[in-house]
Amino acid sequence: MAKRKALDYSETAASTVKSSDFLDSDFRYMLFSVVYSIFFVVGFLANVYVLAWERLTYMTNLTIADLLFVCALPFWISYYSRGGHWIYKDFLCRLTGSFFFISTYSTILFLGAISLNRYWAVTQPLNAAASNKRWRGIIVSVLIWLCLVSSAIPYLPSEGGHTDKDNLARCFEGYHNEMDTVKRKVAVTNFLMIGLFFVVFFLVMALLSLGKRLRGLERRALKMLLAVVGVFLLCFLPHHVVQAPWVLAVLKIKEGWGHVDWDQNTLQTLNDAHQITLVLMGLNCILDPVVYYFATKKFRRFIMAHLKKLVKGEDSRSNKCTFGFRDVHNIK
Repeated sequence: MAKRKALDYSETAASTVKSSDFLDSDFRYMLFSVVYSIFFVVGFLANVYVLAWERLTYMTNLTIADLLFVCALPFWISYYSRGGHWIYKDFLCRLTGSFFFISTYSTILFLGAISLNRYWAVTQPLNAAASNKRWRGIIVSVLIWLCLVSSAIPYLPSEGGHTDKDNLARCFEGYHNEMDTVKRKVAVTNFLMIGLFFVVFFLVMALLSLGKRLRGLERRALKMLLAVVGVFLLCFLPHHVVQAPWVLAVLKIKEGWGHVDWDQNTLQTLNDAHQITLVLMGLNCILDPVVYYFATKKFRRFIMAHLKKLVKGEDSRSNKCTFGFRDVHNIK
């Protein structure tokens, strides 16, 4: 009976593929609608809170990158809550898609810059003190934004939406209907960004490895590096491991370079895994303030002071309740 059900399922899946080339995962619509709503509320409050305190150049830019992602979330929440139907102008599709790209890789680059800057300040304190850190931070930040924005601009004039056979307006989906030359350009762009991530990731891992060997490295600096590595491992690494084969799977390049001949189960598994990695990657807008906590002594003291006030407040309330209970008991 179980074998028969499995056979029926595989036959249904095969017929679905024949009727539509669009590779989809139905669970993502509910998943993204709920998770992105949580990310929007928590991420907006956390990053605005950090931005109000932030004075460090790299951390300010990291927070702005997170807010860029957070501000695009209402459009994506609307998109997924309607089963993958884009109801806004096509330009907004292209703009929010560009925000997603710019926010993701500016976050990666600024986390790398923060790690390198902190490691250098601790291991080379005299050189760091002699240099103009603020201007260096501004120049590096401007270069990061310019590179990413200039990379996204060419995609703004091109059409971002596609209408599928169910008359759903898809946003940044449906590239399998394009010519192979267009598909290869999309694939190359994705592979370059994957390569960029791994360069920054291995740099941060190298800094952490060197930091553990140095006895004089500040404990706070080491914790900050560990926090950055944690964000990379949880939020960005799974996505960039899955991204390369997933891109080839959804593009469906017909022949030549980039063509893959994988069975439907493999394609579906890749697509399902990709949805999960997108959720993990979105989590970074909440976790980046944790990096700020370890990077800034003043902010850490402020948080600890508030936590102590909360604890004292709870203790005082519990003591009042205890005394009140004793008084009532004594009256009786």
